[in-house]
Amino acid sequence: MYKGFSYSMTGASHIAKNKVCQDSAAHYAAKDFSVAVVADGHGSKKHFRSNIGSEIAVNCTLEVIKRFYADADEFNREFPKNHKRIMRNIERQIISEWNTKVNEHFNLNPVTDEEKSQFTPEEFAEISVESFYGTTLVAAVICKDFTFGFQIGDGSLIAVFEDGHTSMIIDYEESNPANITASMCNSNAISMFNSYYVDNKKIGAVFVSTDGLYTSFGSDLEFLNYHTIIADQISESDAFAESVSKNIQKRTNFGTQDDISLSCVYDEEILKANSEVIKNKIEENKRRLLARRPKPKK
Repeated sequence: MYKGFSYSMTGASHIAKNKVCQDSAAHYAAKDFSVAVVADGHGSKKHFRSNIGSEIAVNCTLEVIKRFYADADEFNREFPKNHKRIMRNIERQIISEWNTKVNEHFNLNPVTDEEKSQFTPEEFAEISVESFYGTTLVAAVICKDFTFGFQIGDGSLIAVFEDGHTSMIIDYEESNPANITASMCNSNAISMFNSYYVDNKKIGAVFVSTDGLYTSFGSDLEFLNYHTIIADQISESDAFAESVSKNIQKRTNFGTQDDISLSCVYDEEILKANSEVIKNKIEENKRRLLARRPKPKK
């Protein structure tokens, strides 16, 4: 049975400056598939509507994937044979719908004098409508026979396998080549996607998160083990999802102070069946983390 959760927390620095949360997160769990998605609005000067852009990105992603899954049996049959082409089609449709909905929002909500006030007329004329709403996007889909995901911009996509192995399946830096921020608002956005696909490997959970979560950890191992712990405990109690939200809030308050979003979908049966294996992996990770700590000076 697929289940999931998703949370967006306003960063402590944004609260202090009376800024809205630029992140958005959502999940969808159905009989045949489940989806986790997050988006991180850029929030800088020219992206002054990026909180709206991130929400539109999340909603468009869910809508497009649901549409592709309208006939789940056919999709599950065709996807493994043509996953590269189908994933690219999904990405194109998400970009297309995002651009359409961003422009619809702009037409219904013209730029206000207050929004324009931070620019000179010359500066404002150089900014595209899409840039007002600039955002990243990370999404993952899990079903019985395969898992896939895609990402544009920073953020993380994590998978927890049945053997307890936890992997950052798209490298954190991959989606920002040559120090260029990949964004949904770029004219060549479709070429900036990174994607992931695996079949015939049982995955218990997939997580997607915005960069505020990754940067709140001291190492990749700590970050990965955090997800392994969640995968272990989430199957034991639905109430655990609420405690995750509290932990995320602590991480922004005492860590990066950035907005943080985390979305997860998981196969409850796989996680429960492999609970002992996953617990053993957590203990192994703890030993590795302890071994890395500097020894006290004599």
